Amino acid sequence: MTTKRPVTRCPWGNSDPLYVLYHDREWGVPVHDDRKLFEMLILEGAQAGLSWITVLRKRENYRAAFDKFDATKIARYDTKKIKLLLSNEGIIRNKLKIEAAVQNARAFLDLQKEFGSFDSYIWQFVGGKPKKNARKSLKEIPPSTPESDSMGKNLKKRGFKFVGSTICYAFMQACGMVNDHIVSCFRYNEL
Repeated sequence: MTTKRPVTRCPWGNSDPLYVLYHDREWGVPVHDDRKLFEMLILEGAQAGLSWITVLRKRENYRAAFDKFDATKIARYDTKKIKLLLSNEGIIRNKLKIEAAVQNARAFLDLQKEFGSFDSYIWQFVGGKPKKNARKSLKEIPPSTPESDSMGKNLKKRGFKFVGSTICYAFMQACGMVNDHIVSCFRYNEL
């Protein structure tokens, strides 16, 4: 009988069963689907000031409340719909964040028209391919980078909200634009 060796993960990836799934299956995997990219941008903005686990626990509620992150539908949300969302206990009920999601949907659609896809636009900040870092510990991972600074500034210039450099870097990590799994993590070499 062979014994299974324990899996080495990024330390944060072990703290909750939901984190384990997210870490092992999603975080750092390159995303090129516009709807998924939009979802992650909205969720990263919703996380501002909160822990990511809070957002993960509410993600399915967000998908239901925000029409599965269909930017075309969200761009048409009016004050009545925003008021309804503010009463939804399944999401983070922050008026500025909800209004930002609507504004971001409009700006997202404009970018899709200009670049053919949001994917084409957003991946330019890393030269079109994932940047593979070689961090040995979580302490080495910065809250932002020159690339996330540039992304945040450009998104703001184009009308996006809740897209500061730190939020943009978290988005880049989540969507696989950068590989910030620590080198001892089993996912580091897989990605």
